[in-house]
Amino acid sequence: QVQVEESGGGLVQAGGSLRLSCAASGFSGSINVMGWYRQAPGKQRELVAVIISGSRINYADSVKGRFTISRDNAKNTAYLQMNSLKPEDTAVYYCNAASLYKAAWGQGTRVTVSS
Repeated sequence: QVQVEESGGGLVQAGGSLRLSCAASGFSGSINVMGWYRQAPGKQRELVAVIISGSRINYADSVKGRFTISRDNAKNTAYLQMNSLKPEDTAVYYCNAASLYKAAWGQGTRVTVSS
């Protein structure tokens, strides 16, 4: 059974840092894409960062220079290091993992940045 599980969210003051983790399991074959998305209250879910085939990386303009996505291929785990957090980064952060045959979302982890 495919599973994606996020962890690491919490409450942090503006300017602080958090590191999110996303563990994927149960996929047949290689996981080609792992990405982080976020959804703030009253807004649509948006892409934050994605790592493709373990090396190609894209970031949303709003997080460039502050967030870093990485992946441990041996553990099928992706990370999102978030530095210089702003109140506008407050959202539920979701991880998506995809192979050639399947894609799955995690339940999300909440990040709250206080001003």
